[in-house]
Amino acid sequence: MNAVSPRRWWALIVLAAAQFMVIMDTSIIGVALPDMQRDLGFSQGGLQWVFNAYVIAFGGLLLLGGRLSDLFGARGVFTAGWIILIAGSIVAAAAGTAPVEIAGRAVQGLGGALIAPASMTLLMMLFGHDPRELGKAMALYGAAAPAGGTAGVFLGGVITEWLSWPWVFIVYVPIGLATVAAVPALLPRAEGRRGSVDVLGAAAVTAGVALAVYAIVRAPEQGWSSAATLLELAGAVALLALFLVIQRAVREPLMPLAVWRTPGLATANLAMALLGGAWIPMWYFLNLYLQQVLGYGAFPSGSALLPMTVAIMIFMIGVTARLLGRFGAKPLIIAGLAVLAAGVAGLSLARPDGSFAVDVLPASLVAAVGMSLAYIPAMMSAMSGVRPEESGLASGIVNTTYQVGSAIGLAVMTAIATSRGASGPAGPAGLTDAFQGAFTGAAAVAVLGAVLTLLFMRRPKPAQAQARPEAASSPGA
Repeated sequence: MNAVSPRRWWALIVLAAAQFMVIMDTSIIGVALPDMQRDLGFSQGGLQWVFNAYVIAFGGLLLLGGRLSDLFGARGVFTAGWIILIAGSIVAAAAGTAPVEIAGRAVQGLGGALIAPASMTLLMMLFGHDPRELGKAMALYGAAAPAGGTAGVFLGGVITEWLSWPWVFIVYVPIGLATVAAVPALLPRAEGRRGSVDVLGAAAVTAGVALAVYAIVRAPEQGWSSAATLLELAGAVALLALFLVIQRAVREPLMPLAVWRTPGLATANLAMALLGGAWIPMWYFLNLYLQQVLGYGAFPSGSALLPMTVAIMIFMIGVTARLLGRFGAKPLIIAGLAVLAAGVAGLSLARPDGSFAVDVLPASLVAAVGMSLAYIPAMMSAMSGVRPEESGLASGIVNTTYQVGSAIGLAVMTAIATSRGASGPAGPAGLTDAFQGAFTGAAAVAVLGAVLTLLFMRRPKPAQAQARPEAASSPGA
């Protein structure tokens, strides 16, 4: 068993900051997009790929990042991920053309795909010796993800308002360098284990996930029943089926299929997918409502989302960990998704002539509480049952699930909004009607998640619940 690190809480700050920055990278560019479009010559349709290039690379490569973390040691992979993220940030900041910008964003996504699963493995190593400490650490770490996504909008608004769009990428350089410098002193050396990388499996699953996300984000523009969308989705299914065949055939697969026999893993991942499928569309369309209906600028719009960020941080750190220890994961996931559904449903009642205090703040705070209740229990359920040597793999799976669920949810809700006139010359009333449809759809996704969790998630046996966190501190965790 690894010795308990006296600097583990300082190390947790580094890991939580890394999670915060990786997730923030998906949202910080939102308010800067118009300036980037003007300076780099993006078409209206091509502008979305500043966001999509990161999400596709991040979601498509997370499984590979988890496998590399298990094989080569989490600390080394964590450091390599930050170096790659810094390089991608420099390229994105210095880009003078649209293709270079997209390439820089994809490199950033690759770095994030290495950082995220390595961070989770290191956290389990540092705190797996004590279930109570692990719960507190997971609360802070878990709060960093949704807080990063929400805070990115605010910080992007601040930077765009008073500096210029390249600074949304430059900000990652000093933070990344400081993180890399802190690694030797704070993070434990994580020995890898002998093995090989399943190159064919990695290529198949990465291409399959990337093609699926590519098809989904393009479907509202091309049409869900168009030949291009159907061919792209069929190709994604074929690649993912090939991945499963490869996993059965090779000696050291990227994702041993037996991992899915782990109690709670499949249902926890389903809950994470539907949580992302409700939360990200809510955040996206709430930002549009603030700007396009209420007339907020970049900075006021970002500021309006700060109460959600503060609520998430306070509730996850101060409340969720205690409730998790008392009631277990399943009741909290169900309650969290139900509360999230109530909050998003409240946003569906927003008015064309509404106000922040009445139409946005109360419902958004309810949604933030729901997210706070569900996120950490779902993440811990996905991680708690796996063997220590598979913690990087499990982290890669659950992060991939959340990202893909987010992309699918956003694409579907965008299609709903578009069908109700969001892409046309609609005034505040027409836009509000379109956004109400998206909020209603996101609330339905959260309800579906609560129902499926109630029906299919099993409570872990007491012996498992006690043994698994302790096992996570074993070498190679």
